[in-house]
Amino acid sequence: MKNLNIFLIILALIGSLTACEDELDVVNPNNQTTYDFGDSESELEEAIIACYNRIRLEGTFARVGYTLDAVRADEVWNSSQQWYLEYDNLNSPGTIEIGDLWPWRDLYHVVNRTNFVLSKVDGVNMSEESYNQIAGQALFLRALAYYHLATYYQTVPLITDYAAYSDINTMYASNNTQDEVFDQIETDLSKAMQMLPSRDEGGEWAQGRATCGAAAGYMARALMFRHKYEEAYTILKDIIAGKYGHYELMDDYGDNFREDTENNAESLFEVQFMDYGTGGTDEEWTPVNISPEATQGHAIESNYASQQLGSWGDLAGSVWLYNLFKKETSTDGRLDPRLYWTLVTYEEEYNTYTDQNTAAYPNGDPRNNIVYQQEITETPLSNSSQGGISIAKWTNARTNLYKSITNGLHCGINLRLMRYSDVLLRAAECENEINGPNQTAIDYINQVRRRVALPDLELEDFPTADHLFEQIANVERPKEFGCENGRGIDLIRWGFFYDEGRMNQLIKHGYYKLAPKNEEDEIIVNTEELTAETASASSFQYYYKGHEYLPIYQSTLNANPNLEGNSANKNEDNGPAFREEWNIHPVVELE
Repeated sequence: MKNLNIFLIILALIGSLTACEDELDVVNPNNQTTYDFGDSESELEEAIIACYNRIRLEGTFARVGYTLDAVRADEVWNSSQQWYLEYDNLNSPGTIEIGDLWPWRDLYHVVNRTNFVLSKVDGVNMSEESYNQIAGQALFLRALAYYHLATYYQTVPLITDYAAYSDINTMYASNNTQDEVFDQIETDLSKAMQMLPSRDEGGEWAQGRATCGAAAGYMARALMFRHKYEEAYTILKDIIAGKYGHYELMDDYGDNFREDTENNAESLFEVQFMDYGTGGTDEEWTPVNISPEATQGHAIESNYASQQLGSWGDLAGSVWLYNLFKKETSTDGRLDPRLYWTLVTYEEEYNTYTDQNTAAYPNGDPRNNIVYQQEITETPLSNSSQGGISIAKWTNARTNLYKSITNGLHCGINLRLMRYSDVLLRAAECENEINGPNQTAIDYINQVRRRVALPDLELEDFPTADHLFEQIANVERPKEFGCENGRGIDLIRWGFFYDEGRMNQLIKHGYYKLAPKNEEDEIIVNTEELTAETASASSFQYYYKGHEYLPIYQSTLNANPNLEGNSANKNEDNGPAFREEWNIHPVVELE
């Protein structure tokens, strides 16, 4: 009996020790992992917000993911002659982090997070409406990330299974072809178009979120990149007809570039940033620098604005773009309002426009020569050492919200990644590609021109599809979207890097003049049209074949034995393959 009691005591002690061990083995609710997170609707809602957060990083749209596309095109040049120089010259060696690594790194963060959501959503009990909203947003954001990966880096790993990250055999993924990536983009967007509500149906929920209209707009972009004009045109006409919600041009072009007119009727999708001064104080540059006190702004202003007025002064608007605006005036003889909102230049005429009823502003013209609350009497320098015209878009140069620039992630203007005017001009392009120049195509263009009171185009001025394409590609689109993200992608899809005539045209567009001086030996801004004789150089004269795409970072290639370099890493000419499959419009002169 005594032995039995001793045995029972020992068992009790063992049991109590085990119980204590169980009580101590608890999960820290503040240290959740992907294994035990995402099993409820509320947690997946949090995960979706986390996906949106990744499109606001330095490598996505808070800085270089935006400016890198602008600088590889012909509307922007590297006025600092330092940061972005290899991307302006289209000859990066593949060892520079800002372009070869940062967008790749941050866009794959978006892919990773959206893959996580999509791996969980089917296992959570929720309403059909909630399921469609959560899955639809994840599909759209994944497609958005891959659209930019494929148009920046050409051949990239296509990862759609979240479980792939946990297996050494699949974690080191190999390249997929650009067509394979675009096939997935189209699949994701097709589903998102069906699952997501329109901006009208979504109401307050849709403010700042992806909608079926955003998915439809990006589907048209994806299709047009591969010259699927008929399929794209069907979607564009449906957007115009209101199938995916109501969109319209804002009366004031400037409403697309201010804080107080964000998520307006013209916007299909925009990246959300906190208004200036309303965020925290910590600058969240990279994916690992995560702070609840993040500023939640962007640094586009720091790159685009005038160094003379306080910015970094890295990028300037091209002289070609400035003079393109000057060649055509509104119906009352005044300057195109888009010049005012695109580039920061002193124009004597602006002093006579202010508060007057003009053709473009019948209720009072806002244009003046006040920049950052200072009245200017000459065009400020983009870069204090090199000159250049500073860029107004995505800055507060014209809104006069403050008088001094705070560099870093502080500007709060939402980046409108797709606007309704893009739908109209793409519809015109598709109509022209399918049916040649006709009144339908002209009418789409004239809707955009009338907003800024430019005279209507006349069909008889465009005898061939080549002529109307020239008008769309090198007049209408640069004036409407000048210094916005997307022109570099357009140049690739149009084949401008693969045709001698088009490359010569880009060289002319890309002329810049370094450190021009006045009689007092002071650096000034050159606004005169440049030639090979008068320019310092052209960005495009340094172009290496294959470098219309950004090279994959060499350290990334070294770390992944299954990954190969793209055309930029290999200096390979993409021209023969492009010309074999698609047409390139020859350069024609417009009257």
